[in-house]
Amino acid sequence: MTWKDLKNRLTGEAFVEDRKAKMWDFSKTTALFLGMCVVAVVLMFPYIFMVFKSLMSESEILDPNPHFFPDWGNLQWSNFVTLFTDASSGYNYAQALLHTMIIIVFNVIAIPLSATFIAYGFAKLKWKGKNIVFAAMMLTVTLPGVVTQIPLYVIYSKIGWLNTLLPFTIPNLFGGGAMYIFLIRQYMFGIPNEICDAAKIDGCGPFRIYWSIILPNCKSIIIYIVISVFNSYWGDYYGPLLYMPSSDAPITFAYAIFKSTVEGLASTRWAAVRMAGGVFMTFFPALLFLIFQEQLTDGALTSGIKG
Repeated sequence: MTWKDLKNRLTGEAFVEDRKAKMWDFSKTTALFLGMCVVAVVLMFPYIFMVFKSLMSESEILDPNPHFFPDWGNLQWSNFVTLFTDASSGYNYAQALLHTMIIIVFNVIAIPLSATFIAYGFAKLKWKGKNIVFAAMMLTVTLPGVVTQIPLYVIYSKIGWLNTLLPFTIPNLFGGGAMYIFLIRQYMFGIPNEICDAAKIDGCGPFRIYWSIILPNCKSIIIYIVISVFNSYWGDYYGPLLYMPSSDAPITFAYAIFKSTVEGLASTRWAAVRMAGGVFMTFFPALLFLIFQEQLTDGALTSGIKG
């Protein structure tokens, strides 16, 4: 190839068109990136505002001129300490946090164990009417939550469960909901039946197969369920709002934050403390997402063992 041919090739129409296409792709990518940055700033603004407010002093909050940024030289980290040590606001946040942790610890154990046990019966055991019972259970998913609120309230009232932690613990011994059972059942279908058959030949019964074979192979979906259960009860204020009408009920942390915000405490000093409570509420879900984001983004996998 001569120098003239090379020059024509570099400055020819094909080269110009290719360069235009690359510039157009670069422009689209840049525009998309800038648009996503704008959306991220808009979505993050309320959270950043809450974080900054939680670090402000009382004088900054009372200032007629609104402040977006706190005094960087005098950040009030003590607001987070006051949240759990000072009960003069009328809400014992430390005790409310303890109630929340009791509910969460119970459910992150009870729901995965009971749901996997029930799903094992639907996925790996043979018994008459299994499909009919499973279909009936899945029909409950179509019921709006508001439909069951009044019946559940009446039942809990009759058996004396109102103003206690029992409505948030004992019912979850039965799987915690049809959707959890469904997800685990679908996951168990990916575990080869040959493994269960081999265990039967070795003399293992159904309970031994469940505990020693099925349960260990469901680790991924169990982690997903545990994190989902944690997030559900960590931020739940609607349930306590329904089933804890009394003022001396053992309320949860999210409900305490909700009540203090709705009722509007007279002292402006507690505005920053409530903001600190909101920031604290976001800490553990964010931490769990960072640690287990692979399981969460993958969602409910439908196969247990491949190959």
